[in-house]
Amino acid sequence: MSAEAADHHVVIVGAGFAGLKLAHDLRGAPVRITIIDQRNHHLFQPLLYQVATTLLATSEIAWPIRRLFRNRRDVTTLLGQVQGVDRAAREVLLRDGHRVGYDTLVLATGARHAYFGHDEWEPSAPGLKTLEDATTIRRRLLLAFEQAEKEDDPEARRALMTFCVIGGGPTGVELTGIIAELAHKTLPREFRRIDTRETRVILIEAGPRPLPVFPPRLSDYAARALTRLGAEVRLGQPVTDVSDAGVRIGEAFLPARTVIWAAGVQASRAARWLDVPADRAGRVLVGPDLTVPGMPEIFVIGDTAHVEVDGAPVPGVAPAAKQQGAHAARVIRARLSGRAAPGPFAYRHLGNLATVGRSAAVIDFGRFQLTGWLAWWIWGFAHIYFLIGARSRLAVAISWLWSFISGQNSARLITQKETLRAEAADHDPPPQDRAHAP
Repeated sequence: MSAEAADHHVVIVGAGFAGLKLAHDLRGAPVRITIIDQRNHHLFQPLLYQVATTLLATSEIAWPIRRLFRNRRDVTTLLGQVQGVDRAAREVLLRDGHRVGYDTLVLATGARHAYFGHDEWEPSAPGLKTLEDATTIRRRLLLAFEQAEKEDDPEARRALMTFCVIGGGPTGVELTGIIAELAHKTLPREFRRIDTRETRVILIEAGPRPLPVFPPRLSDYAARALTRLGAEVRLGQPVTDVSDAGVRIGEAFLPARTVIWAAGVQASRAARWLDVPADRAGRVLVGPDLTVPGMPEIFVIGDTAHVEVDGAPVPGVAPAAKQQGAHAARVIRARLSGRAAPGPFAYRHLGNLATVGRSAAVIDFGRFQLTGWLAWWIWGFAHIYFLIGARSRLAVAISWLWSFISGQNSARLITQKETLRAEAADHDPPPQDRAHAP
């Protein structure tokens, strides 16, 4: 091993699926690795909605990064926020003033919510990307029922018991299904002054069908399954305004005190850090080897990268991120050993899965498609398999089994203080001349 190779420093910004897979696959390589993340934990995002809807506790889907690499002396973990990259000096700039030098830089910084030019909607309609988002949504869901129990005004009570989910992708469908089950099946015996079965749970999708990346047959099944759970599915009209009082769909105003955003994402600020071209979602345009054109020492992978395979962009899903992390590791290993670089990144589609409530799901593996309770169990086993650690797999399996048998959710605790938004909000509808988004 040459001294030059032994001293090669790989800096990975982001400890999501792509970053962790890269660090894992570089085990034993002649490199030093530094992982920088603004949070101290890795998050299993596919199950984040189950934390938001009281099915799982936060500890069951998140793990401290330092613990994951406690036996890797070649890996250093830094907690910090990146605010830029000095390409000339080959340094990552942290918000606290620290600089971290690199020989190879890998940006795996993921994505955040996209409000399509209306960031002012975010306080009223939080998205779901972090544990903080999940606990905020869970808290608002539970507080809405608590406030409704005390509310004497019928219209205000109806607004409190109306929940809107904006966006009909997998996250929106999964959130809608679990909230409907929570209101219509889990909570009815626990309140005295309200009947939670009167709760309205509304999925709002601007397109013609939910789950647009799935075949139409599976989209239709998901819509019917949500309706059976007591949810409403509104299609074909976009949301034009969002406030603490509710949402406006076209010209119609819908009073709702709890609104959740699941309509879109945009990449991190990596393209700005590098001052390079990006697509409409802010994703960095990378080459077939996942490096930035003209910057072979900088990789961009995961949700913040735009890479095309067979003329189509690779989707922003966990399997794609892990495959990109593995490919970047192969490229780095080849460079350090002097071998020929591997071929271009090739994405292997593993299928699409989404749940609809506690015991139904849709699965699309191309020629193989499945719906119903069997699809839900396959979905569950697939997610348990990808969880980190035996303890996590066991904890999630027990929580799911208990929920399935008892019909009860295990994490219905309001653990953080938040002003009851319903108490502070004006009960009158918004002015009719309120400005609408185009």
